[in-house]
Amino acid sequence: MERRSFLKMSAALSAAATVTGCNSSSKDVEEVAPSTPVKEEAINWSACLVNCGSNCPIKVFSKDGVITRIETDHETDDVYGVNQQARACLRGRSLRQRNYAVDRLRTPMKRVGARGEAKFVAISWEQAYSEIGAKLKSIKETYGPEAIYMHYGTGAFYGFASNTATWGRLLNLNGGAVHYHWDYSWAQVYAACMATYGDQGASSGGSSLSEIANSDLFVGFGFNPNEIRMSGSGEGYDFINSLAQNKKGIKVYMVEPRYTDSMRGNENKWMAIRPGTDAALIEAVIYQMINSGWVDQNAKAFLDTYVVGYDRASLEKAKAAVTLSSDSFIASHAAYINPDDNYHDYIMGQGIYAAQGARTPAWAAAICGISEASINQLADDIMAAESPYISAGAGISRHANGDQATRAVYTLAIMTGKIGRAGVNTGAIPTSYSFSVASMPTLEDLSEVKVSIPVFTWSDAIVRGKDFTGRTDCVRYKTSGSNELSDNNDAALGTNLKAVINCAGNTLINQHAQSNHTAEILKDESLCELIVVCDCWMTASAKFADYLLPDTTWLESDDYANDSYASGQLAYATFMSTSLEPLGDAKSMYDICAGIAASWGKEADFTEGKTGQEWCEELYAQTKANNPDVDMPSTYTEAQQQGVFRKYMPSSFIALKSFVDAPDSNPLPTVSGKIEIYSLSLARKAATWEISAGDKITPLPQYVVTWDGYEDEATKAKYPFQLSGYHTKGRVHSSYHNVAWLREAVEDALWMNPLDATANGFTDGDSVYVYNDRGTIQVNLKVTPRVTPGVVALGQGAWYKPSPDGKVGPSGHIVDIGGCINTLTKFHPTPIAKGNPQHTNRVQIVRV
Repeated sequence: MERRSFLKMSAALSAAATVTGCNSSSKDVEEVAPSTPVKEEAINWSACLVNCGSNCPIKVFSKDGVITRIETDHETDDVYGVNQQARACLRGRSLRQRNYAVDRLRTPMKRVGARGEAKFVAISWEQAYSEIGAKLKSIKETYGPEAIYMHYGTGAFYGFASNTATWGRLLNLNGGAVHYHWDYSWAQVYAACMATYGDQGASSGGSSLSEIANSDLFVGFGFNPNEIRMSGSGEGYDFINSLAQNKKGIKVYMVEPRYTDSMRGNENKWMAIRPGTDAALIEAVIYQMINSGWVDQNAKAFLDTYVVGYDRASLEKAKAAVTLSSDSFIASHAAYINPDDNYHDYIMGQGIYAAQGARTPAWAAAICGISEASINQLADDIMAAESPYISAGAGISRHANGDQATRAVYTLAIMTGKIGRAGVNTGAIPTSYSFSVASMPTLEDLSEVKVSIPVFTWSDAIVRGKDFTGRTDCVRYKTSGSNELSDNNDAALGTNLKAVINCAGNTLINQHAQSNHTAEILKDESLCELIVVCDCWMTASAKFADYLLPDTTWLESDDYANDSYASGQLAYATFMSTSLEPLGDAKSMYDICAGIAASWGKEADFTEGKTGQEWCEELYAQTKANNPDVDMPSTYTEAQQQGVFRKYMPSSFIALKSFVDAPDSNPLPTVSGKIEIYSLSLARKAATWEISAGDKITPLPQYVVTWDGYEDEATKAKYPFQLSGYHTKGRVHSSYHNVAWLREAVEDALWMNPLDATANGFTDGDSVYVYNDRGTIQVNLKVTPRVTPGVVALGQGAWYKPSPDGKVGPSGHIVDIGGCINTLTKFHPTPIAKGNPQHTNRVQIVRV
């Protein structure tokens, strides 16, 4: 229904209510009363399950199986820190529009045109089960299970009938499939954390945001929870409440190319940095800390006790200790430790770094665009702070040098010498509390596949996966876990990918890099022989399917979900029920996978004789047992009636406190057992890995000049603007893009500083082409001082849509009129994590 029609209908209904309700005559009221009783609305609890990190509860009202309205959580008296409401943002509140979007998939379909043309014919579920099942078995028998890839998708990532649980279980009945490690958002965060603190889990294990109340300084690099974690239970709400509770006169610095809603007057200073230059700024701050004598006087004892790599002596000591390790893999790292390559000398321009020179504020200012005076002031405030809370958002990691930028933030926190104290953070993403829920076993022990690949490399693995190894493409043994204490160098994929299962995700084309290039790979049926898409809507990725399988929406499902991974300090679980019938012939992913399993004669192995409801009952019992501190009813059915269960973080968390209090008893899972500014694992990788020309792996966190970065002279003249993506409030990645009302509320426009607009003859609202060698997109221009000069910013997640009339843009490609930023991003996996560098771009802009 069009918005105009909806408004007309709403006005008509309002008028009718006025005529009926305002007349005082009971006779008149009786005359318009319906002849049959009005059916009451059914009320069910559901949840918004996209990948924002909160999974907000949703109350669904319906009549005769049709949604009438949506409400969010207002079940408590909303006392922050006790029983606050997990209120959904505008996205969750638009779920009625999304559920009934015109592009809902309603029947199984099979491709009849070329991939990407979106030409399909309807088929029966039986045909879909039979043909997909036969093709999966054939590919497994011909190429091995490693040729089947279960793709990254976060549009239904949680609950009993999630993509990972159902399809993972199904594929393991066929010998398994290649899975990914890491993700598009945090791959380089994980790599940075593993190098510095040992385990990737510590990347989101920073001090609680409540510790800001105990801090006298906050420094956030790309830290923007009020736009990406907007729930009433989310980190954005925790952030503003913690600032409000602070009694120490806290100063707030925000380092970001774009003035965000997380600032909005909360900050003392916005440091409008150029994208990809955070490490340069940090190195200049640390130079001031060392050069002033502050480190020697205030932090050296901490560095000597807990840290490897600050100076030559610490590396000599680490080399001697590692040499004596009884673990041969740990001991092997000693050969790659170079005491001359220490952080003090790197920053001060001494020893082997004498020719480079010191990393002074004057040097950094020319790169990052922040004045020497501002850099000096930040350094002074960090040195003066008793309890500095420093944190890196994940956005700074999604650059060509993203792991280095993230490690630099960690190093800044380390150099204060105050980690482990109240009000202090490690530089990592804050810890969130979570409500533990049980999940359906995926039968992983049946899988014959021993390795995984970095999530960002899947399209390259279609082309040359047979050459993927640990040394070349970061293939990892699945048993190696989440740290660097196992040797993955010899891991190998051994085959090109021949089948892609894409469920509840738009990363197949839309959220992946260099969309035009990726489309060409997907169109080649000799490379990838099978693409199955299971989703609710005709997304940009769905158009590249061989088979389209319509999933039920969350509002049409009996299921459950916890609070996800970034809901802050309130944990909750929602036990979902429905009074809706699935649109068309849509089925849950559990039922879909059971049907494919039946085509193999393995339905009983998949279902274990249980319906979806029976699985939920069984898993609810486990969940109840795992949460004895919550008063939960006896059965899943009773829990569905109450809907939401919540609990608050019992105490504030201070990151690495246990390690600092007793380092010998609580060693870190790094090679040395200590915090590593100089990463021993990266020293080994730098010496033994094969990396692309122009890429660099360094044991120390270092600012590096990259392709398409601010200092890339090869592209600067042709493409003068740095383009950076960001998360908009109208979408979660690409989810919700098909809700027109959200696109109206949150405009998809390219942000440009007024200085740049004036210099280039642009005005607000201009329709422009944004282009580079990889493609052209068409968007409207928003002129605003909220973005750094020389930088343009565009919200990510708009759906890729090549012009249907074949209109060619300045790049020589068909214009993407959908405005997908990834039409312009480069497929160039990062050196260490082989992760996503999609905020590193240079572009030119012309008026349409």
